[in-house]
Amino acid sequence: MEIEQNFTAKTWPESPERATLEGRNKFLGFWLFLGGETVLFASLFATYLALKDKGPASMVHAKDLFELPLTFLATVFLLTSSITSVYAIYHMKNFAFKKMQAWFLITVLLGACFLGLEVYEFHHYVTEYHHTFTSSAFGSAFYTLVGFHGGHVAFGLLWITTLMVRNAKRGLNLYNAPKFYVASLYWHFIDVVWVFIFTVVYLMGMVG
Repeated sequence: MEIEQNFTAKTWPESPERATLEGRNKFLGFWLFLGGETVLFASLFATYLALKDKGPASMVHAKDLFELPLTFLATVFLLTSSITSVYAIYHMKNFAFKKMQAWFLITVLLGACFLGLEVYEFHHYVTEYHHTFTSSAFGSAFYTLVGFHGGHVAFGLLWITTLMVRNAKRGLNLYNAPKFYVASLYWHFIDVVWVFIFTVVYLMGMVG
């Protein structure tokens, strides 16, 4: 049930995401969910490290496959989107709904740019190097780990966009503020995971 109450910038709670029991429960539930996601990604990282050099003698290797400038640009897009989501939550805490929406829109656009570059990257690997999911154990581990993260990015974009559209005419209240906050935390999580992917998969792959 939505909480109908008129607020102003002066009466808006300092921590609106935790001002209600429902909001606190959402926050707790998210951290439990995040624990499971962390274990899942840790398993995928371990699998990748075990299989990254496995495959036929003719398989393409990471140092010959990866194009660091493209991946670095994608990283800039995603990490910048994490900063813009911080600004969005800052304005949420200050009861500035339109500014929050604007910064979340920028977050979504940057995330979409990242996802577009990742799709291009996968297509390039398949068409130019014939590096596919079934070409080697390395290919399977790579596409599973990076693609699974990409799926999380796509889900995050859908989540934030849905919140923005659904609440466009409602404004901020104590019912939807925790939802925006948790969505932002999720976005930070997938950004942190990408930092590990960029380091473990791409940078370590380039040095052999």
